Amino acid sequence: MPGTWAVIVAAGRGSRLGSEVPKQYLLLGKHSILTHTLRKFSSHPSVDGIIVVIHPDDEQLFGMYCTEFKNKVRLQHGGDTRQDSVRNGLLALKSDAPDCVLIHDAARPFVTNEVITQLIKSANNGDAAIAATPVVDSLKYTANNTIEKNVERAGLWHAQTPQAFPYKMILDAHISTSKGNDYTDDAAVAEACGHSVSLVTSDRNNLKITTNEDLKLAEKMISSPSTNRKTMESRTGLGYDVHCFEDGDHVTLCGVDVPHTRKLKGHSDADVGLHALTDAILGAICEGDIGTHFPPSDPQWKGAMSDQFLEFAKNRVTTRGGKIIHVDVTLVCEKPKIGPHRENMVARMAEILDISPSRVSIKATTSERLGFTGREEGIAAQAVATIQIPAED
Repeated sequence: MPGTWAVIVAAGRGSRLGSEVPKQYLLLGKHSILTHTLRKFSSHPSVDGIIVVIHPDDEQLFGMYCTEFKNKVRLQHGGDTRQDSVRNGLLALKSDAPDCVLIHDAARPFVTNEVITQLIKSANNGDAAIAATPVVDSLKYTANNTIEKNVERAGLWHAQTPQAFPYKMILDAHISTSKGNDYTDDAAVAEACGHSVSLVTSDRNNLKITTNEDLKLAEKMISSPSTNRKTMESRTGLGYDVHCFEDGDHVTLCGVDVPHTRKLKGHSDADVGLHALTDAILGAICEGDIGTHFPPSDPQWKGAMSDQFLEFAKNRVTTRGGKIIHVDVTLVCEKPKIGPHRENMVARMAEILDISPSRVSIKATTSERLGFTGREEGIAAQAVATIQIPAED
């Protein structure tokens, strides 16, 4: 499938930490290091799938310490070296053939959404790019623990992950360098095959947990409000509404007045599209439905415009630190024709929700003259809303 997949490399043993359990399964706060890492990628709207490359002996550990991802990611066994493990992960995606891949170390749980977004943008443009942070400390070259010379730090960077590539580029590079080589990262594999690699500036919080000192620092970061960036989780809500016709000269659909021989009957303006979408958003955040907040028994909502209902639902999402990713409304009716008004509807809904029109879908269909919509007795609407809100423990 086209799109972007993340290859999370989690097959290492983490021997430098001296733990019997591989470091990626050690707890960082309430959750394993690997769980924190997977949340970063699973919550990113541009990551379409995740494959986790694990040691053949670790399937039970993964099930124990990454419970929330047991049915959400694909597992692949790693190899003897990191390079072998990455190659196995890339080969396992051959039937999916994504546009690009992000290759990331399991023990880097603090990568930001912004870095992931920039890397995906580079890879989608056909370029290879890695997360990196500039060297700021003075560098010394030593022999026998004695400084022999200073090393100029200008132009030097610490390479990190994720590292992003067009899928075919990095797959071919890994296959062609599979014998007699052991590169320390995937950028080196790409460079060995003649590809140039650019940098996306990351920060030092994107550390790789390797030593006990790293683990102690990560524990402080996860517990500190200033460095503990909330992991976002995706949610989906479904809404449905129906209104019958009565005498009138227009219907209001998705925030737009559409000329018609009748209007829709309701306590408010009976905008069946906005009502369904309001319910979808409220459902995604588990906060009841439109009738809970705007009961038809309350006279203040008599004849009210439904855009305020939808704006209320949007504000409930943003109040919780979330955002609306995508909405999709399907209108079911014989008449009026929706096509001539779709563009205005999309623009109006995007305005109410304060999102890009590219995140708003409005479709229309008939019921082939069947049922109440087929008899032109009313209009029905279905809606789906996809949102992101801070993950709950």
